[in-house]
Amino acid sequence: MRYDLVIFDNDGVLVDSEPISNRILAGHLTELGHSTTYEESIRDYMGSAMHRIHDTVLERSGKRLPEEFDEEFHARVFAAFRTELEPVRGVGSVLDRLAAEGVPYCVGSSGSHERIRVALRTTGLFGRFDEERIFSAQDVGRGKPAPDLFLHAAERMGVAPERCAVVEDSPLGVAAARAAGMDVYGFTAMTPAARLGDATGLFAEMAELPALLSV
Repeated sequence: MRYDLVIFDNDGVLVDSEPISNRILAGHLTELGHSTTYEESIRDYMGSAMHRIHDTVLERSGKRLPEEFDEEFHARVFAAFRTELEPVRGVGSVLDRLAAEGVPYCVGSSGSHERIRVALRTTGLFGRFDEERIFSAQDVGRGKPAPDLFLHAAERMGVAPERCAVVEDSPLGVAAARAAGMDVYGFTAMTPAARLGDATGLFAEMAELPALLSV
């Protein structure tokens, strides 16, 4: 099917940020007494909005993260982004193909607006998106796996949910897209295919994506 809108997750799909941010998240949580390995961070928090991290820690430990947690975490992440962050290999060619074929695309990310913009600017991708095509979990009441973010993006872009395709790399994102009534393509570069099994289709390299999107 030829889609009327492609919604890209940001972290791990447009920018190769998941290894950086999960390394920092695991370390920060461990410092605060919530022992977390890198692998556990990937498993439990990849694709999460910040409120879900807070909720999960509280549920497991009975203790709240400090009020300054988000600010400190993002400061560490942004500092690392500026020296380490790269675009996901091949994603520029995918965006070029969509533009050439006249297929609209946008970002729908669990990250804050600031995080999305820092990442896109650092990797040179920001110029491919205008302000009207960047959507964050901050824009809605609930982050993934709720469908709110993707439904919000589709509404703002003027496209019916069933005419949208979502590109995701986390189980939470796949669940959110499915709940929104959208097709979703799971990127398995970091996530085992079995964890993305509810996706419409799976791909391991960005070069495979245009065919899945029929462009």
